Amino acid sequence: MKFELKVARGQLVETLTLEASDPLQAQLMVEAQGYSLLATRALGKLSRVGAFGKSRFNLMLFSQELLSLLDSGLSLVESIEALAEKEAQTESRTILTQVMASLYEGLPLSSALERFPQVFPPLYIALIRSSERTGDMVQALGRHVAYQGQLDAVRKKIVTASIYPVLLIIVGGLVMLFLLGYVVPRFSTIYESAGTDLPWMSQLLLAWGRLLHDHGSEAFIVFIIFTGILGYLLSRSTVRTTIMSQIWKIPALGETMRIYQLARFYRTLGMLLRGGIPMVTGMQMVASLLQPLLRNSLQLAERDVREGKPLSSAMEDHGLTTSIAIRMLRVGERTGSMGEMMERIGLFYDEEISRAVDWFTRLLEPLLMVVIGLIVGIVVVLMYMPIFDLAGSIQ
Repeated sequence: MKFELKVARGQLVETLTLEASDPLQAQLMVEAQGYSLLATRALGKLSRVGAFGKSRFNLMLFSQELLSLLDSGLSLVESIEALAEKEAQTESRTILTQVMASLYEGLPLSSALERFPQVFPPLYIALIRSSERTGDMVQALGRHVAYQGQLDAVRKKIVTASIYPVLLIIVGGLVMLFLLGYVVPRFSTIYESAGTDLPWMSQLLLAWGRLLHDHGSEAFIVFIIFTGILGYLLSRSTVRTTIMSQIWKIPALGETMRIYQLARFYRTLGMLLRGGIPMVTGMQMVASLLQPLLRNSLQLAERDVREGKPLSSAMEDHGLTTSIAIRMLRVGERTGSMGEMMERIGLFYDEEISRAVDWFTRLLEPLLMVVIGLIVGIVVVLMYMPIFDLAGSIQ
């Protein structure tokens, strides 16, 4: 794919055209030539630096392999060099090569990783920078791998639990589409030619069938337009925020989502604290993990902590704790092991979320089957009701 890149070197601004597999590789190629990338154009669209699509670089695998090599006694440069040599994917190998070049220039690993914000998130870079000051990079990487593994386990649990309900909804929707779009129109034609009196609900259903029979293409176009508008609305952050704010008002579901966000918040903040990040700095860094309402509460709690208020009291005053979490935070304050205690809070609520997901899916699956069966059964009965009436009159 061809890319047109606007680059700068000193006071000179130039435009370059080159071949690359993706925007990230194009960025790396011009940076390797000593340029600073200002903008890139692909397929006629101008995008800002850093607005590239999601990278295929596997951060979790990189952390695990780097941890293994460092723990085996290799130096940092040797470890990065070994990872770059064995990497088969072009994008990942290019990133590792650039990181290795930065290390040869004398830059610390955190500064080298900071050149790729679309690959290495700020939390990861902060953890590496803190470990460089304390000299415990192996322990920091170990904490990150354990942290990410626990988050992935919870996420996989939720995704796995949602597969069967989603399949039920899709299959039920396809059955309904077949009945309303194919079967009902043909029944409506038969009953219309027979001239029999129909119950009003059957008339309503068959009127829908006649509408699809006579204006099927127009109905399909309207459906496509409606789907496109719905997809566009759901892609807007303001609409998603409004929907999520309404979902949060549902008592049981909203509380479960709140606990999930708090668990991730505590686990991440605990990992940063154990890595040597100051409390207030860590609170600022993890604010993006929370939804807007909790984010505002965290800002107020951060202000109280700056003013000298204990963390447990600040979090409790602004609704960022639960009855269990507040007690564990106070224990952490007394023992001086706040980072470890926060990770334990996250682990405790991860288990509670897993139980909630199991309970929800066990309740949702039979409910979906009953609802879909009722809808399909009602449609079938309404279609065959005139036949039942005819059979009754014959008897």
